[in-house]
Amino acid sequence: FNMKVLHRPTTEKMQLSPATSAVFKVLAYYDVFKYPLTLPEIEKYATFRFHQLSEVEEALGFLKERLIIFQFGEFYSLRNEFCLITRRTSGNLAAFNIYKKAQKRAALIHQFPFVRSVNISGSLSKNYYDESTDIDFFVMTKPGRLWLCRLLLTLYKKVFLFNSRKYFCINYYVDTDHLEIPDKNLFSATEIVTLRNMSGAAYYRQFITANTWVNNYFPNHVENFPSALAAKDGMVKKAVELFLGGNFGSFLDTRAQSLTRKFIRKKYNHISPEHAEVNLRTHKSVSKHHPQGFQFKVLNEFDTICNAMEEKHSVILL
Repeated sequence: FNMKVLHRPTTEKMQLSPATSAVFKVLAYYDVFKYPLTLPEIEKYATFRFHQLSEVEEALGFLKERLIIFQFGEFYSLRNEFCLITRRTSGNLAAFNIYKKAQKRAALIHQFPFVRSVNISGSLSKNYYDESTDIDFFVMTKPGRLWLCRLLLTLYKKVFLFNSRKYFCINYYVDTDHLEIPDKNLFSATEIVTLRNMSGAAYYRQFITANTWVNNYFPNHVENFPSALAAKDGMVKKAVELFLGGNFGSFLDTRAQSLTRKFIRKKYNHISPEHAEVNLRTHKSVSKHHPQGFQFKVLNEFDTICNAMEEKHSVILL
């Protein structure tokens, strides 16, 4: 009799090149936000050093042929959903329309005592805005007065804006003596290179110099130092800074930090100390208020997308 030997087919995973992997990963990162990208944006935010734009086009062509990514005009996406293009373009238009309001708010923030530099972060810094997003600001302050500065801005928001954060969301402060961001990962690097400097250009330059580690993530990015607002310190700001420049100001700053730390620990006691250290920093030189752990959520979803792609298409990303 004839005995048939059955062989199970084996599928070996194909290892993608560093260039192709980098192109996929930048699309995957922005897929977390359902945000398609253009060819120049892919090159700018890729983690691989490209020497010619044609290298990016070649990688995109490879991924398109295998239906791993999709192209709609000038936009590329992991999803075959044209509605994402409509969503992006409408969000870009809304960002353009709201930008003047953001500039005015930045100019207002700069007039508060001890503010040295105001920068737009979050969605608007990436040229996107919709009804679900806020205007986020990243503020640099005078050393030793960060918490007093934060207190004054928080009181203004609660009293005059009825605690609305839609157009006045300041969730990250650093002082100008401690500009290096300790969270050296893809999320933080993205937030840094997409910051829009609105005031205090000299301090912004110092901030960029203190965080050159982002070049390890974005070797194609070139900082062009756009012109900031010509925001001069007003008389009220100068007077308050003079009055609170001595020991009394130092006492108030320490007190403001202590009270805020106690409030945060009580309100967010369900957050582990490890996560609190990343998302709810309350050190003398930094105040970071991200209680939802957005950084962790984004990076975890990014990893999930990459892992799912490897399994679905039998490839290995570098």
